Amino acid sequence: MRNRPSEIRRRVRIMAGILAAVLAAPAASGPLWAGGAAAQGEEPAPSRQPLSVRVIRAEPRPIERVFALTGEVAPRETVDVAFPMGGRILSVAHEEGDRVRRGEELARLDAIQQEQALRAAEAALDAAVAEFRRAEAEARRQEALLERGATTRVRRDEARRAFFVARANRERAKAELDRARKALDDTVLRAPADGQVIARHAEPGEVIGAARAVLTLAIGDELDAVFAAPETAPTGVPEALDITLVPISAPDREYVGRIRRVSPLVDPRTGTVEVTVGIVPPYGALGFGDPVRAIVRQTTAPRIVLPSTALSALGDAPAVWTVDEASGRVSIVPVRIDAYADGMMIVDDGLAPGALVVARGVQLLYPGRKVTPVLEQEGPEVLQ
Repeated sequence: MRNRPSEIRRRVRIMAGILAAVLAAPAASGPLWAGGAAAQGEEPAPSRQPLSVRVIRAEPRPIERVFALTGEVAPRETVDVAFPMGGRILSVAHEEGDRVRRGEELARLDAIQQEQALRAAEAALDAAVAEFRRAEAEARRQEALLERGATTRVRRDEARRAFFVARANRERAKAELDRARKALDDTVLRAPADGQVIARHAEPGEVIGAARAVLTLAIGDELDAVFAAPETAPTGVPEALDITLVPISAPDREYVGRIRRVSPLVDPRTGTVEVTVGIVPPYGALGFGDPVRAIVRQTTAPRIVLPSTALSALGDAPAVWTVDEASGRVSIVPVRIDAYADGMMIVDDGLAPGALVVARGVQLLYPGRKVTPVLEQEGPEVLQ
């Protein structure tokens, strides 16, 4: 289809207007390809309007480190009580939570065999004593006859040997009787000290082996709090440092504890270390198994602490942006980070005290860019 002459003239006028608009564009706006130079690494021209950024002054100040763990209350001393022999349990006299006194009966085994063995040992001793008395009398009689010349030395020596054998048999029978009595006594399990039953491991009618625990007793009244601390937990906490213990069921109450033991071994299954905290009396309403939360507060030497949002990079090294207060322009400074904790980072080296560090907006910066610093409110540093 052919275009009419008027249509052609209209299109020519439109293209001429577009070309004139392009040629009349201000030179200050720069060429259309200026962005390509920046993409190739050339420094972009400074913005006309300074960028408003939030800054923090890098001043060393003390750091309060707060470390919290959840554990449970446990007795300081425990003992598993067990029978020294195997057998069928006849009775268990106490439940968990019962208080017991030293020497009190805890459990009893079926003692039919031990009673029979005791009666046999008593009969054997009676027989041995009778034989001993007979042999003793015969030895004396042979000595008297030998003095009068009415017997021979051979018969006297035989009587003496029989006496010595009878005496040994009597002593052996006594030992067997003592052993039988001890075996009968061992069928009754008694408390080794005053305490409280915290676990019951066997029931009446159950057949158990020797040395298998029947009950677990808490000895004494002292309490500990046991925690499974992560392997990365802070080290070097002094033992005399007071630790705040707060029961989960009663958060309005607080108790004081001190570190009593830190296990030198890491649990390979959980990657944790067992930490035992001794609770300082009075214990109030604390009981075995109560969950508690331990809070450790420790103040360190003055350090420079920055928010993690201030972190940038210079090559492979960590860096931060600082503001020159005279010119208002930024520059990037490599730093060495000592530790990271809860949205904060501790700077070990690279920053001069008092420097203004950009805390937010680092992704919009480049060397030499002019900024308007807005100082953030600083407060005490608490790292968790």
